[in-house]
Amino acid sequence: MSKHVNSAFLSLLYSMRLRTLPLSLSGVLLGLFFAIRDVACGVGECIFLLLTAVSLQILSNLSNELGDFLSGTDCGERNGPAYSLQSNQLSVNVMRKAILITAIISVFCGMAMIWFSFGTLLAAEPIALLCLGAAAIWAAVRYTLGKNPYGYRGFGDIFVFIFFGLVSVCGSYFVLTHELPPLLLLPASAVGLFSVGVLNVNNLRDMDSDRATRVTIPLKIGGRQAKIYHCCLIAAGWICMIVYVFITHTSLWNYLFILTLPLYIKQVAGVWTRTGRELDKMLPLLVMSTMFFCILAGVGVLL
Repeated sequence: MSKHVNSAFLSLLYSMRLRTLPLSLSGVLLGLFFAIRDVACGVGECIFLLLTAVSLQILSNLSNELGDFLSGTDCGERNGPAYSLQSNQLSVNVMRKAILITAIISVFCGMAMIWFSFGTLLAAEPIALLCLGAAAIWAAVRYTLGKNPYGYRGFGDIFVFIFFGLVSVCGSYFVLTHELPPLLLLPASAVGLFSVGVLNVNNLRDMDSDRATRVTIPLKIGGRQAKIYHCCLIAAGWICMIVYVFITHTSLWNYLFILTLPLYIKQVAGVWTRTGRELDKMLPLLVMSTMFFCILAGVGVLL
């Protein structure tokens, strides 16, 4: 019995796709660094800010696996890794319970984050953040789950840009400072564009298996055009960040993120020269590049 429980737990842990967590934390960390530069941040809201981001990402990953499994997208022919439902290591019922528990944890962490920041849940700003949190949970679940999920209609890129970029950076900053400077949209857009790049590589890799069950940008525009689209995403992200630092420049340390440029060049070159299953290696490279980019950009504004 104990061995079976351990096996189920490990399978569930694998389905959480922990390798994606650095991407969900990248924008949050960047917003956190900017906030620390401008105000004295409390420990409580910082901790629950990070926990909220992690729980929402795990919720999205579990929901994504269940939705892809039920729709038949996760099949033996796909180029990505085989997850727990596909390999019969977890049942649909167990996955549904895990999704429900993770959603509850996300709600608790989000409410605790707002409480530590504002001291109440009933004022206008906390209520607005609660609504934003509800939208984030909806987006995490409905990417591939439910009737007519938006991820199957080619809208995933838009939602990833909004929630991994704009909401992640600007929302984190607002929670910690109760302010929202317009210029922050530039670094937030940079993180959003890089995050869309991760999704685009994933969709490029899975074009053959996705064709029968969903619509993605690479399927709409073709593989070559999707690679051009990928280059545009990365280039636009860099332009957004460079423009932001140029406008807000205080020292050369602000350009510390430029040290990650070779990683992005390697990633873009890899996307151009690889197809199918070989593209899988380009996913963690872009995720970690974005993580390092945000950390160095954040450290740069503090220095």
